[in-house]
Amino acid sequence: MSGAAPVLEVRDLSVAYSSGHEWTTVVHDVSLRVHPGEVVAVVGESGSGKTTTAQAVIGLLAENGSVTAGQILLNGTDITAWSPKQLQAVRGTRVGLVPQDPNNSLNPVKRIGDSLAEVLRIHRWGDKRAIRARVVELLEKVGIPDPELRARQYPHELSGGMKQRVLIASAIALDPELIIADEATSALDVTVQRNILDLLDELRVELGTAILLVTHDLAVAADRATSVVVLKDGRVQEQGTKDQVLTAPASAYTRQLLDDAPALATSGRRTLAQAERILADGAAAEPALVVSDLVQEFSLGRGRVPLRAVDGVSFAVQPGTTHAIVGESGSGKTTIARAVLGFHTPTSGSIAVAGQEITGLRGEPLRQFRRVLQMVYQNPFSSLDPRQDVAAIIAEPLTNFGLGDRATRAAKVSTLLDQVSLPASVAGRRPAELSGGQRQRVAIARALVLEPQVLVLDEAVSALDVSVQAQILRLLERLQDDLGLTYLFISHDLAVVRHISHTVTVLNQGRVVESGLTESVFTDPAQPYTRALLAAIPGRLAPAAPTRQPSA
Repeated sequence: MSGAAPVLEVRDLSVAYSSGHEWTTVVHDVSLRVHPGEVVAVVGESGSGKTTTAQAVIGLLAENGSVTAGQILLNGTDITAWSPKQLQAVRGTRVGLVPQDPNNSLNPVKRIGDSLAEVLRIHRWGDKRAIRARVVELLEKVGIPDPELRARQYPHELSGGMKQRVLIASAIALDPELIIADEATSALDVTVQRNILDLLDELRVELGTAILLVTHDLAVAADRATSVVVLKDGRVQEQGTKDQVLTAPASAYTRQLLDDAPALATSGRRTLAQAERILADGAAAEPALVVSDLVQEFSLGRGRVPLRAVDGVSFAVQPGTTHAIVGESGSGKTTIARAVLGFHTPTSGSIAVAGQEITGLRGEPLRQFRRVLQMVYQNPFSSLDPRQDVAAIIAEPLTNFGLGDRATRAAKVSTLLDQVSLPASVAGRRPAELSGGQRQRVAIARALVLEPQVLVLDEAVSALDVSVQAQILRLLERLQDDLGLTYLFISHDLAVVRHISHTVTVLNQGRVVESGLTESVFTDPAQPYTRALLAAIPGRLAPAAPTRQPSA
């Protein structure tokens, strides 16, 4: 591959954004090459410049963005100074783009077939009959079943994985030489992610397509890339073959990224011996949380059979331990979390927190129960009131329960900021002035202000960059050790689950597939579904082969 001329060559690229009369450079002298049939992964955290670099290549920078230096060559032709009209002729025909979020990329009021046909019509690919046939062919090519039916459906009628396949179909519609996949699988479940990456790989092999893979996930790069370019603050930290960069990194920043990536790191993981010791020490204590034969049904309307989202789920969590619930979208894990929090009443079964049955609680008793159990949400960008400062956000539960006077609440806020490793100076700031990791620390402090016994963490680190995620996981472990907290950890990220949890329940379509000590389940899975989940994890996490036969 390296002997052929590159499909894409970026030479000393710099990009700046304007704000008023000032320009800020965000990409500095970036160079890279992508040859036919090659996958070059551009990795880095938020703000590293990886998406800006990809947008510059395809001419999709924001209106206030501009290439200020360097060259972008497509098959040897310098397209850096091309007009929007010239670049529009390139997009789709020679360069295809697979964006991150299909929900924002597909028109919700346009049928799937019409959305796909649009790129063909824009480039005058053929007449209506030929375009209709090509749409069906493309949907079939990307592995969407019953393509003629799907072409007539709207985006909301397709799963996330199917919608992402539609975006891939659009990207390859005109057989481009280069595909730019910008975080194209970051929002998908692990098995769907693997299917999408497999599909891109098949297209690369079949058509010789070059792929520029923009990702924050080093495990994906480890599995799929030929070469890796590591960016930080808009500058290349290092680049080379995958083996060079990921097995013998020269940059301290790359080494830190590798250390922080749960799927690639082994240090800091809960060992089997640690979990066994902790569970044995607390065996005589009353469980902090017990869920027994939980069933949750939702009505689908008159005359229709209710949807059974949770079907007979049971588990118990010992005090001071972390129990994870894992599964794909639709497995029922968030429904269980909401039932545990008392947000809805189960159809049947029971839930006990700190020995108290909660399924029958209403009104004031339910409100008081929430002092025992609190929640940390997925997205710190939307879970904090943007109008309040940090001190008010953390103190709000105390105010709501009428606990303490102003001085007492201020002292409590100060103590909690210290516990979550935030400087006292952030107390007067608003969420918009904080980073994502700082916001999640504030959310954790707010959850702790009532001194609960149990925290429900619903995808609490999935919206964070890998290094920030690692910091929050270490914080949660320290708080658990210091305060004796019990965690119910909801996640689709099995690498994170293996890192932080003592025990785990694996769900599929609302039912328990298997449950036990996390390290035992991950190293010796009993059920085919669990093995399939583990096999789909990018990086080095999954066992090479099953070590025992599944139980009957």
